[in-house]
Amino acid sequence: MADTIFKRTGSLLKFMIRRDRIRIPLWLVGICFFTFVVPLAFDGLYGSQQERDVMAETMENPAMTAMVGPADLSNYTLGVMTAHQMLLLTAVVVGLMSILLVTRHTRGDEESGRIEMIRSLPVGRLSNLNAALIVYTITNVMLALFIGLGLYALKIESMGLEGSLLYGVTLGATGIFFAGVTACFAQLSDSSRGTIGLSIAFLLIAYLVRGVGDVGNGALSWISPLGWVTKTQIYGENNWWPILLMIGISIILFMIANYLNSIRDLEAGFFPSKPGRKFASAFLQGPMGLGFRLQRAGTIAWAIGMVVIGASYGSVLGDLESFFEGNELMVQMLAAEDGFSYTDQFLSMIVMVMAIIALIPPLMSMNKLYGEEKKGRIEHLLGRAVSRTRLMASFLLLSVVNGFVMLSLAAIGLWTAGTSVMEGGLEFRTIYGAALAYYPAIIVMISVAALLIAYFPKLTSLIWLYVIYSFFVLYLGSLFQLSDWANRITPLGHIPKLPVEEIAWMPLAILIIIAVAVTIIGFIGYNKRDIET
Repeated sequence: MADTIFKRTGSLLKFMIRRDRIRIPLWLVGICFFTFVVPLAFDGLYGSQQERDVMAETMENPAMTAMVGPADLSNYTLGVMTAHQMLLLTAVVVGLMSILLVTRHTRGDEESGRIEMIRSLPVGRLSNLNAALIVYTITNVMLALFIGLGLYALKIESMGLEGSLLYGVTLGATGIFFAGVTACFAQLSDSSRGTIGLSIAFLLIAYLVRGVGDVGNGALSWISPLGWVTKTQIYGENNWWPILLMIGISIILFMIANYLNSIRDLEAGFFPSKPGRKFASAFLQGPMGLGFRLQRAGTIAWAIGMVVIGASYGSVLGDLESFFEGNELMVQMLAAEDGFSYTDQFLSMIVMVMAIIALIPPLMSMNKLYGEEKKGRIEHLLGRAVSRTRLMASFLLLSVVNGFVMLSLAAIGLWTAGTSVMEGGLEFRTIYGAALAYYPAIIVMISVAALLIAYFPKLTSLIWLYVIYSFFVLYLGSLFQLSDWANRITPLGHIPKLPVEEIAWMPLAILIIIAVAVTIIGFIGYNKRDIET
């Protein structure tokens, strides 16, 4: 019986590795790179224990504990500092990696009809699911080894072999755990969109529950898998038992996913789909209404997230002056401007970070056009009285509006929380103006995404590398003393850093002109190229 239901699992495993031969290395290289860069930067900026103790004092407040978790601040070595400020956030990224990759090969392939074709061959019923779980278990094991051995190879004080290995294993175990979570949701939901939505919602709830528990009495942290991450106390006590707990529950999740997969029908989910209306509304009968309906749940989730992100940054503004005293890292990252407080300078930086985060949902909205094309749905629209220009314009307009809304909500969240914790409050016009200054750059990025869809549809993922590059050079550029030309490659590097700098209208106008020109070229290309069928 086992030979039958797991037949050809090895063949499918090789097939999945071949399909993700680019995705997996990119994820691994990206996560490892940022993991290794931070301790090297800390080593150069916090050479003495006295400097590290100053940093520990600034981290001793509820807002920072909610964001990065607790730590042994009385023994704030380079290792403890790195684990405290990097481990939890990196674990969230690793969890997201597993969610996206596992969904692609489970519910995603089922939704596209690929698994139905595979099952027509002599392949076991559970082979595809287990091949996906094995591939991403191996991927996370490789991540654990690379990070563990890589951190130890840095030869940084207080970052010994055991702590480094535990750091890597913690991230690997987190990835395996969320692979199991996603595999279960892939059986419950009947769509890849639902699977990703439920899995990311679980990830966010785990983060929020851990934050509440860490700030409160700590009891809630025990029911969150991300709370187990912080319980490892890496480079301090080096607790391995939370990892054993996480691996044990991961195995249970794998078993549940296999059982659910074995008793459900192909392309069905245990969560019933909500029946649609008998007749579509007038709004839904056009490509713009349809595009919004496809993205409605994700847009609402991102809108809530942007308010929370803005409020999270705003909640720490009241303690900034004491935070920056003696903090060489932040002083080096901020521009030295006479007549402006550290709070003003920090505001310009966090507005830039929020703008980059606000860039993600509009790009996802624009890329949805090609996503629908890959699923074979676009040809049904174009077969009706809908031109390519109108179709692309609908998704483009949705993306442009999406970017404006996300940027505005982040600014409102920042202003609301910042006003409540700062003496004298914040001027809304200043915060909102600083955020909207990035809107032309966001439009340029959307136009680049449209250009890729028009001419190089298989390379649409390159826009995310552009976003990552923008974040790296703008957020860490001053820390690594990068040249100004590195900033100029990204449109966000041309935006004046309000309120520290004066508003310059010419660069903003030029960015809008570039966006319009690139968009027109994109429309021309989209009207000429073949549509995938």
